[in-house]
Amino acid sequence: MPKPLPLLPIPLPCRIKKILILFVFLLVPIFLSGCLPYLFHLGKEQSSIILGREKIDEILSRQVLDLKTKQKLNLIREARNFAIGELALNEKGGFEYYTKLDREEIGWNVSASEALELKSYTWWFPIAGTVPYKGFFNKEMAISLEKELQAEGYDTRIRAIGGYSTLGWFSDPVLSPQLSWPDHRLVGLVFHEMAHATVYLPGDSTLNESYASYVEEKGIELYYTKKEGEKSIHLEKFKKDKVRREITLTLLKKYAEELKTLYASQLTNEEKQNQKKKILLQFKEEVIQKKLVPEEKSKEFLVREWNNEDFLGALRYHSGEVSFQTLFKKASYNFPMFHEEVKKLFDLPEEKRKQFLNENI
Repeated sequence: MPKPLPLLPIPLPCRIKKILILFVFLLVPIFLSGCLPYLFHLGKEQSSIILGREKIDEILSRQVLDLKTKQKLNLIREARNFAIGELALNEKGGFEYYTKLDREEIGWNVSASEALELKSYTWWFPIAGTVPYKGFFNKEMAISLEKELQAEGYDTRIRAIGGYSTLGWFSDPVLSPQLSWPDHRLVGLVFHEMAHATVYLPGDSTLNESYASYVEEKGIELYYTKKEGEKSIHLEKFKKDKVRREITLTLLKKYAEELKTLYASQLTNEEKQNQKKKILLQFKEEVIQKKLVPEEKSKEFLVREWNNEDFLGALRYHSGEVSFQTLFKKASYNFPMFHEEVKKLFDLPEEKRKQFLNENI
């Protein structure tokens, strides 16, 4: 599933046949929902990505290849092998191929929420189910949808997509914009997106994303510990990022609770809007005070307009870490057993899964 870049420190004939099968499967709901132009643009670009990919092994066998690209592709190949062999992730999760794009961003994700309620606006798609985001490869189309949602009174956000998974339907390639990422983030991307192809419950984005994030973080720790030892520079960088992210998440949860209390109060909508602005300003000031954003970006952060979707979007990827850790321990820290334990959550009622994830918003 689409993974947005973080707003704060906090995945030939046979191929054509598979694309056509997927399109036929999607045709009925698309025509019924009037989304043909949207699907056409997605299908066109996804086909281009799939048909334009090259095997990483073949690229690395060439003599003419700059050192940075060679290092990154070797890293991806190594991370993929580790994901399959050590983390028991689905080998159909991709990263065998590379596709060079003609743009700096992979795509753009539109999300929205109620203005006076911490409740996501959702869309339904075949296979993925109900999700709180809609992805585009065309930025103008994303902006157009955002304006429509804003006109209806929703809080909105457009985010650049860091990566996405087709859940094993295609062997998703690594995309050229991702090669600029720091090594530990690139390794994490491989683990996160391959986790989606391993365990996925249609319609429960918080469970799916939080599970994938947990696997990503555990995988990074294990990968660099085994590869470079406890004093790994990459591991140290990851741990520092994680501490900063955990502090940020604590703040997000704290202020999300304040917003939730406000929205449930008996104040008028106008009074709620005024109080909402004050709470969001307090949040930004505390983020600056705790130095959770670089000093050179503090002014930009303060003037940036935050809204409900920023809270929902961040917490969607990091819920239930303690519960996942308990499951991992129950599985004797064995990844194949852990994945099976997570799948058992599929049988629980939605409210029980929310309790597992400690969702309080």
